[in-house]
Amino acid sequence: MEENQLKTRKFSLQFGALAGLVGIVFGVMLFTADMHYDRSIGIQAVQFGILALFIVIGIIQFKKANGGYLKLVQAIKIGAGIGLIAAIIGTIYFLVLSNVIEPDYMDKVMEIQKTTAFEANPQMTQEQWNQGVAFQKKLFPVFLAFGLVISALFGLIVGLITGLITKKDKPAY
Repeated sequence: MEENQLKTRKFSLQFGALAGLVGIVFGVMLFTADMHYDRSIGIQAVQFGILALFIVIGIIQFKKANGGYLKLVQAIKIGAGIGLIAAIIGTIYFLVLSNVIEPDYMDKVMEIQKTTAFEANPQMTQEQWNQGVAFQKKLFPVFLAFGLVISALFGLIVGLITGLITKKDKPAY
């Protein structure tokens, strides 16, 4: 007799979408406060905190829907899935922000980075800076993909930790 298995995909999509939407709300808050250029550790911690919260909630909700049972592999799948879905939504928001809402976003970011780079390395020449910018522009799609991978790995790690704490296997009988 085949048992009806609850799918992790549903929870990954649902809570990944929620995490992505809350991340967008946070991004809009930063934009309206003119803090969307700030990449400080505090802002990044809040972004990862939002993601971690939705991963934990998603895993707990799966466990409740599954009769109180949770396998470690299910928690890991849900965590990585939520991280990936939220990152995809966040990337789409970033692309809309940087290409539609504020088309000169990347130019302003480069200007901020230029000031920081020349303060940190006074011996840097304009030619070296231009070469670095050209290199960054070539690798921009790689950086976006890397962000997706980092978010999925973060989700995997949070899912692993949450799964280790909350796992409960079904009895064999």
